[in-house]
Amino acid sequence: MPDAAMVRTRTPVSGPVLFARYAFPPNSHGYCGPADHDSFFEHGAEGAQGGRVTADADRGLRSLSQQFAGAWPYLELIAASLGLDDPLDRRVVDAYWVGNSRLNRVTPRAVGNSMEERFRTVTGSAFPTLAESVNAGGVPHHSFAVFCIYPWTGLLSDGRKAEHALKVLDQCRIRWGKVLTVHGDQVVVESTPLSWDGRTLGFGERITETVERSVDGVSMMDDLETGDWVSMHWEWACDKLSDRQVRYLRDFTVRHLRIVNDGNLHKGPAALLGT
Repeated sequence: MPDAAMVRTRTPVSGPVLFARYAFPPNSHGYCGPADHDSFFEHGAEGAQGGRVTADADRGLRSLSQQFAGAWPYLELIAASLGLDDPLDRRVVDAYWVGNSRLNRVTPRAVGNSMEERFRTVTGSAFPTLAESVNAGGVPHHSFAVFCIYPWTGLLSDGRKAEHALKVLDQCRIRWGKVLTVHGDQVVVESTPLSWDGRTLGFGERITETVERSVDGVSMMDDLETGDWVSMHWEWACDKLSDRQVRYLRDFTVRHLRIVNDGNLHKGPAALLGT
């Protein structure tokens, strides 16, 4: 890990650093991305210094980020739809993980063509389910991948696996919460988990959870204070959010939950793809 002096950062950070903030948590579990998650974290922490990414950190982050086989094509799709050359442009990264108005510029045809190219041969007879989710309004937001593409929604109807599937869905989505207290490397947050009543995915009662923001004082994050809104992925805090960003994140999450529920995607895996 880099020196603790790297912990201080100022917003806005670069697109590659912002991507690392969100992508590192699942990468640290070995679910996706490069095998060397320590280097990914180190480049992200180095690049977060003072809000300016060094040339070395930028090169490292860009190389490692392209190894996220699930997220990278979505970034390319968003960037192309916006007329941008860089899939790691901050506006693109924010659109994918949190959501913003730029997602409205990604046409259903573009999303459908991307799904066709990526998944038709992999999913076979299950592909029409993916097409239905696009026709129902699915856009290249991380919640679309979590709820409409990954197989976990289909496992909710399996009584033996439902509890585990719900936990994975809740941790894998980008969720939001309000900071209650900060204790060293950890943050106590009030958040709203997913719920499953046997037929419908929704939101449960508010809970208090503890998430990580740094390792031995080293972080890709800004400092947090009580009352801040924060995004979370798995057991990590990812970024400080504005009220507007919270609304976007909530709205896109609800949008894709509605597609899942209305289309009964939890009656069978959408696609047996790895996370």
